[in-house]
Amino acid sequence: MSESLLEQTRTLLRTAIDSNAGTPEAAGLEAVLDRLDDPLRVAVAGKVKAGKSTLLNALVGEELAPTDAGECTKIVTWYRDGVTYKVMLHPKVGDSRQVQFTRDAGAIDVALGSTPAEEVDRLEVDWPSAALKKMTLIDTPGIGSLSAEVSARTTAFLAPDDDRVTPADAVLYLMKHLHTTDLDFLAGFHDEEVSQATPVNAIAVLSRADEVAAGRLDAMESAIKIAARYRTEPKVRKLVQTVVPVAGLLAVTGETLREAEYAALAKLAAATEPPVEKLLVSADRFANADSPALTTMERGALLDRLGLFGVRLAVGFIRDGSAPNAGALAAALVTRSGLDDLRRVLLSQFADRRDLLKARSGLLAVEAAARARPGPGTEALLSELERITAGAHEFREMRLLNALRSGAVTPKAGDLEDMERLLGTSGPAPATRLGLPAEASENDVRAAAQAALAKWQRRAESPMASPETSDAARILMRTCEGILAAPVG
Repeated sequence: MSESLLEQTRTLLRTAIDSNAGTPEAAGLEAVLDRLDDPLRVAVAGKVKAGKSTLLNALVGEELAPTDAGECTKIVTWYRDGVTYKVMLHPKVGDSRQVQFTRDAGAIDVALGSTPAEEVDRLEVDWPSAALKKMTLIDTPGIGSLSAEVSARTTAFLAPDDDRVTPADAVLYLMKHLHTTDLDFLAGFHDEEVSQATPVNAIAVLSRADEVAAGRLDAMESAIKIAARYRTEPKVRKLVQTVVPVAGLLAVTGETLREAEYAALAKLAAATEPPVEKLLVSADRFANADSPALTTMERGALLDRLGLFGVRLAVGFIRDGSAPNAGALAAALVTRSGLDDLRRVLLSQFADRRDLLKARSGLLAVEAAARARPGPGTEALLSELERITAGAHEFREMRLLNALRSGAVTPKAGDLEDMERLLGTSGPAPATRLGLPAEASENDVRAAAQAALAKWQRRAESPMASPETSDAARILMRTCEGILAAPVG
């Protein structure tokens, strides 16, 4: 059996470490080698106030990341699954050390001690969590901060301007709307080496989707339409796998809803004087109007946790009987928030592609080390690197996807969607690639794969096809052959 892409990368990394023995590059390569067996590292990035920490908390299912403007929000912070609760501080200069922390209203408050935030390279939070077993989530400072230094930390982490490789395998980029600075940052995150720039390791999130349409009950429907439009934008398609709308505040509150909050919302839903509809006209009126139903402090707390959209939604769920208890309301809020959809995308596009993304990061590290310190073994190292990247079908698929999204390959009308799906843009599972339901039988998958193979073989052999189209068809043929050769299930 031929060596997998990940094993080839592991072997190449060991060779590169031997070639760079005794150098700083060797230590860096050893860290990359060790990281091949770690969970996928997904950075959460975006502009200031995009809702990064809120969404991270929703994905973890706990309020861990601080969402205020404290010192710790200025530091790159890793959240990892651990056997115990621990926070390590890694300064830019000096030895790492374990530091004390407390939890303030759920969020972790780390005691930096005498170390200023600007002198901290990163914080690592170990937290026993099923959600963190498959992915390590990395919270980054907001881009576009009033402090250029704070913004620069995220840029330096995800898009270093030297020969270093970003520690992140993939990025979840949050944006409230499409802005030039968002596109510029995503373009900087992509490299031009190994597999060429590709959207395979980036997903965009239309965050704070509940604020679309001024918080009306149809806000999520409006956000879904906007995200769909963004997905068709050529500039966006070249940089991200997809765009997913999520109401982060609604998601994290649904994940952490308390019985007392449900009781307050139920009381509000039952109130008749003044009518709840009048209270919910605006956030200001809801917070400050006179009402015997709830105190202003209680209403303010609900606004902080749910926003006006969430309060309106929760009251509606309770009134129509679909949320008779706190558990039912929590599930309804999470579903409406779009968090479940994002989790499915993360699972199919990142977790299920773990080996490919890990191999890509490892190969980039080898290439960076060879550029930084050329020596006697460099030529052989780069030759083997080229052999791996040219021979691995996974990278051929990535290059073709990039060519399709950049317009370098222009397929026949109606073929683009089939080609992208077969390349795994909807998920890498064979049934998904072939446009079949997940529960499709082995016979159905094989029949669909054989039909697709025949289709792309005709395209490849057509005398009317351009050389680019023929090459693309051959890559898709190899994908179909791989599906047919692999066990289904």
